[in-house]
Amino acid sequence: MSESQSLVLKLVEFGQSAVSAFLELSLSQQISVIAVAPFLYTIAWQFLYSLRSDRPPMVFYWIPWVGSAIPYGRRPYEFFAECQEKYGDIFSFVLLGKVMTVYLGVKGHEFVFNGKLADVSAEAAYTHLTTPVFGRGVVYDCPNSRLMDQKKFVKGALSKESFTRYVPLLVEEVNKYFRNSKNYDMNHKSQGTVDVMVAQPEMTIFTASRTLLGKELREKLDTGFASLYGDLDKGFTPINFVFPNIPLAVNQKRDHAQRTISNTYMSLIHKRRQNNDVQDRDLIDTLMKNSTYKDGVKMTDQEIANLLIGVLMGGQHTSAATSSWALLHLADRTDLQEELFEEQMRVLDNGNRELTYDALQEMPLLNQMLKETLRLHHPLHSLFRKVMRDMQVPNTSYVVPKGYHVLVSPGYCHLQDAYFPNAKEFNLHRWDQDAASSYNTGEKVDYGFGAISKGVSSPYLPFGGGRHRCIGEQFAFLQMGVIMSVYIRTLKWHFAPGRTVPSPDFESMVTLPQTPAEIVWEKRVPEQVV
Repeated sequence: MSESQSLVLKLVEFGQSAVSAFLELSLSQQISVIAVAPFLYTIAWQFLYSLRSDRPPMVFYWIPWVGSAIPYGRRPYEFFAECQEKYGDIFSFVLLGKVMTVYLGVKGHEFVFNGKLADVSAEAAYTHLTTPVFGRGVVYDCPNSRLMDQKKFVKGALSKESFTRYVPLLVEEVNKYFRNSKNYDMNHKSQGTVDVMVAQPEMTIFTASRTLLGKELREKLDTGFASLYGDLDKGFTPINFVFPNIPLAVNQKRDHAQRTISNTYMSLIHKRRQNNDVQDRDLIDTLMKNSTYKDGVKMTDQEIANLLIGVLMGGQHTSAATSSWALLHLADRTDLQEELFEEQMRVLDNGNRELTYDALQEMPLLNQMLKETLRLHHPLHSLFRKVMRDMQVPNTSYVVPKGYHVLVSPGYCHLQDAYFPNAKEFNLHRWDQDAASSYNTGEKVDYGFGAISKGVSSPYLPFGGGRHRCIGEQFAFLQMGVIMSVYIRTLKWHFAPGRTVPSPDFESMVTLPQTPAEIVWEKRVPEQVV
């Protein structure tokens, strides 16, 4: 008998002896063993893991499977800081049964965002989260090559020519919201109190739908539709990273919202098909005319509707969250409101010049305010990829094995004094020497949907990087720029006594202000017609 066969027999005999000993115990003793065994296994596994020099250090945890989910989910940036102090920039932690390898800092951005498709996959990492929200066949529920094609299909609606057309439509929608929404009701009121986390999601969905999806669809929408997108947002919870269909109330609302929004889009698509009414009015027409993949397969109408959900939502949660944070910080800094108002009056000739795309380019302070808000409040506190084959971490002994996930947090970088002095301070003048909307320069690469910056070794990446960088970056700056321009020229606002900028709520993957997030507003000119 060989040595290996002898070892196997000994292990089998040991197992049989262990089972026999277990069966001889009383029921209460058996239950105790079953309860304690996972904890003992967890501790033993972590001890053996710690002996390996080819793995990043593991954050210790007591609770099997759950791992570090609670501190990470409640306060991710504090969790990262504590781990960085103890382990350095590279470490791993267990999140609901999955091992997440974190690489903090700009080197981490390069390692993950510029990782090869054969090494890391966003699709494998995100599909559990995103497919129930967007629907089948789009974004991360398809091969990467098709996602790149989908970005290409959409990119025509995000051109400078389109942006020029969008500005007056955005202005019209914001003013309409001021007049008619119960949150402002400026037809009857010149002052009031508003929760920005109620108003801004509605305003951003109306402005985005009017510009990207056209007048016909916009007229179908009401405030209830905006709340449906809020229900979709809440579907991005850590538990759905593992169990996307667990029967929780939040998931039931998510699924209802997805069906309702999808059916709304499908009804309009079917109407245009039946009437042979496909023109060049909006993104819906664009996708109905031009959504054939490189391999000759055409997107189905249902996939077009699902992609429309993804496009609108991609802008909705970023713009809603960022414009809300901007309003809150400016409520705390009324002096900055006046600086911004003076810029508006100077560029727009005291109101005698219409707001246009070109005029927005002449407002560096407005742009700096948006950049600073995105720096303090990155829309997504963590960005993941699933490791598809073993990855060597450059200039280290560490190997991240297949099946793990890698995680980067540009938002954590944004809050470090090493990159941004007094990083916790809202200071739009830190960008005085760099007012451009993009922090990334250098070599460009085209992944199939237009050239973007290849370099991701930047401490400022509010829209991600690499092939999965958000293609709606410029639209987001346009939409938020117009919204904030109209706010600044129309209103003054501040906090009620005792209120201040709320803390972030990390319940979902989108970084939102804790509610209520109320400001007190008044018209700059009470009799002004908006």
